[in-house]
Amino acid sequence: MTNLPDSSTGAPDPWASLKAFTAARIALGRTGISVPLRESLALKLAHAHARDAVYSTLATEQLLGDLATLQLPVCQVRSRAQNRQEYLQRPDWGRQLADESKALLAEHVGEESDIIIILADGLSATAINEHAGPLLRLLLPQLQLAGFRLGPLVLAEQARVALGDEIGQLLRARLVLLLIGERPGLSSPNSLGAYFTYGPRPGLTDEARNCVSNIRPEGLAYPAAAAKLFFLLQEALRRQLSGVGLKDQSDLLSA
Repeated sequence: MTNLPDSSTGAPDPWASLKAFTAARIALGRTGISVPLRESLALKLAHAHARDAVYSTLATEQLLGDLATLQLPVCQVRSRAQNRQEYLQRPDWGRQLADESKALLAEHVGEESDIIIILADGLSATAINEHAGPLLRLLLPQLQLAGFRLGPLVLAEQARVALGDEIGQLLRARLVLLLIGERPGLSSPNSLGAYFTYGPRPGLTDEARNCVSNIRPEGLAYPAAAAKLFFLLQEALRRQLSGVGLKDQSDLLSA
């Protein structure tokens, strides 16, 4: 067994300085042969936060208020999954629009747009509630200044990533950017992922899309995420592709 410091002796922990570089559970110490009670309780609390994130819901009123400042029309849709239980047990339903949502989007079809942005609850609506607004306030002005035609913003409930393909096709978008709550971890119950797909249509698989993940203050900060996404979205539209054929070379611009 690794000779970890015994917290009952008050001895300094030689591993403690490494905690500044990772959120992983290292240097927990021990009390006799057990993990200290404080660390055991912290693990249970983190697990509870992760479970809560899976069952969290979109703060619709708050989001609509935040999105109103962006001056784009907003549509609210949902997948075929009628509740969280169905969403978790039938991932395929989370990838398909409910019939009433298809009809709603048909009313918003206009001229072809370059980009449609979707906010989807995914496995952590908490991530959308906390991070989508700050990220979009940085990203949207860059897209608008670059002259891209933006379609309506879409709020999607009980949504999986591939739901964006059907939404993008119905709204005649060249590219769809879907912000979604990622699967919660024990150190990150509120991590936001950004997936984008050129030429969205039902039936695409994951190699056809790109992902920028772990967007949150403790991970990829908003300014860095917005800059990375702006570069990638420009490249996707310029080269008319996304997925494995599109590599992130944004770091080379500052080299």
